[in-house]
Amino acid sequence: MADEETSATTPPSSNTVSDQDSTMEAPANESLESTTTTKPSSQATFSIWPPSQRTRDAVVNRLIETLSTPSVLSNRYGTTPPEESSYTARIIEEEAFSSAASSASASEDDGIQILQVYSKEVSKRMLDVVKARAASSSSSADGASQPETGGFADSNVENNEASS
Repeated sequence: MADEETSATTPPSSNTVSDQDSTMEAPANESLESTTTTKPSSQATFSIWPPSQRTRDAVVNRLIETLSTPSVLSNRYGTTPPEESSYTARIIEEEAFSSAASSASASEDDGIQILQVYSKEVSKRMLDVVKARAASSSSSADGASQPETGGFADSNVENNEASS
């Protein structure tokens, strides 16, 4: 009778549930372990340089917006027409990319440092453009005749010669 009472007081389903839980966890853990052991051999590398074409297009679009819409920059130097901004933004980005790419091939820097060079080049060239445009606008407004350079590449040369 005592045997019947102990077996009656211990519900058989509790052992079954815990057995099911442990058997359900084991395959999940085993598959997780097998997945993690195969991961290191198939790790994907992440490269920040060179930026994708989508990223470069986003930089150009942001430059167009910055050059052609009211902003802190345009309050000081003025805005450029959207068509001119589009052309100028593409040139700025291409020159900055070329400059950063040449510095990347000259040294073994990691991608973040090269990306910083690219970013600084974009900013520097954008400022050179708006300053040159503002200077030519103010000198033509003053009545002084200044030959049209047809682009900002000449202003970059002048700035580089002045800094040398």
